[in-house]
Amino acid sequence: ASVPVLLRAMFWTCFQDCQYQCQQLITAVRVSRGDSVLQFHGKWPFIRLWGMQEPASVLFSLMNLIPHAVGYTVLKQHPSSHEGMKKYYKGFALVGANTWIWSAIFHTRDFVLTERLDYFSAALTMMVSFFVCAIRMFSLAGPQQKKARYALALVCSFLYLSHVSYLSLVKFSYSYNMAANVAVGLIQTLMWTIFSLREYIRTKRLSALVPLATVWSITAASSLELFDFPPWWYIVDAHSLWHLATVLPTTWWYRWMTIDL
Repeated sequence: ASVPVLLRAMFWTCFQDCQYQCQQLITAVRVSRGDSVLQFHGKWPFIRLWGMQEPASVLFSLMNLIPHAVGYTVLKQHPSSHEGMKKYYKGFALVGANTWIWSAIFHTRDFVLTERLDYFSAALTMMVSFFVCAIRMFSLAGPQQKKARYALALVCSFLYLSHVSYLSLVKFSYSYNMAANVAVGLIQTLMWTIFSLREYIRTKRLSALVPLATVWSITAASSLELFDFPPWWYIVDAHSLWHLATVLPTTWWYRWMTIDL
């Protein structure tokens, strides 16, 4: 049988559609016998929707895109006495929006290209987040700190390009990629924690604790990846729940940024 027009538009080949149908059939037979649900090529047998391989992850990725897009718009229009920091917050929003766009595309159709762009965009967000954190924590946004800021940008750029080059030219290692992102994430989590506590002690304002609450909420959300389980209703798995759990903390980020400016 020929592949339906919608699936062809979503780049499904006859072979890939056959794989999907076989996976669904095997899963249905196993479940009817009381056997466990198996992964195929490292992925759960999700029910596709309108040609999307992982519809829940697509939806939750787009939900994460919204706070970044809205945050950028709000920051752009927000009056600020700290214009130097404002441009870095806006840059963070653009990078974050890009990441969630590629996340949605990757979960729609898993190809080598979409996977790489998803992973590399996520790594860029981690590095830019660290860069912005360091700029804010050490007050490097002013014109007097231009050399220090450029040096930091050079180091971050070198680390990111080295990371992408290794994965692209040497070996695409999932474990290495995860370890690198976790390391950068933990470093900036500790930095934001120290920054928040320092600012709270200095100002006694509860708003100073928002970065602390945000980064630890996102860290807790990331732990959902450790509890992998067969998807509920063959749609919602631990990975998609991780994406869902980061939506609210992201809105906190941008609320705090407007206060910080």
